[in-house]
Amino acid sequence: MNIFFLFFIVISFAAYLYNKAKEFRSTLPIQKKWYKAKAGVALGIFVIVFGLNTCVVNPTLVGFLIAAVFILLGAVKAFSSYKRVRHEGQFVKEEYELNK
Repeated sequence: MNIFFLFFIVISFAAYLYNKAKEFRSTLPIQKKWYKAKAGVALGIFVIVFGLNTCVVNPTLVGFLIAAVFILLGAVKAFSSYKRVRHEGQFVKEEYELNK
């Protein structure tokens, strides 16, 4: 079970780094915001999975409380970033066409 969480932790962190690199390399403003929001979703998923892994590794009351904080903060970050991804994703193609 721990390998499962470790796999998703590594994948979500890699997605975060990938989107951050794309954000820095992008020249269009809306596209930068879109990649930043996508990186935020990956970061939120990373924090959620890290909290779930804490429940498995340290099954005590303190471990569950710490995991609950991580899961809550990750869910808030992932949800707010997902809403930004959907909103700004509408304008990325339009901005690209205008700045060809």
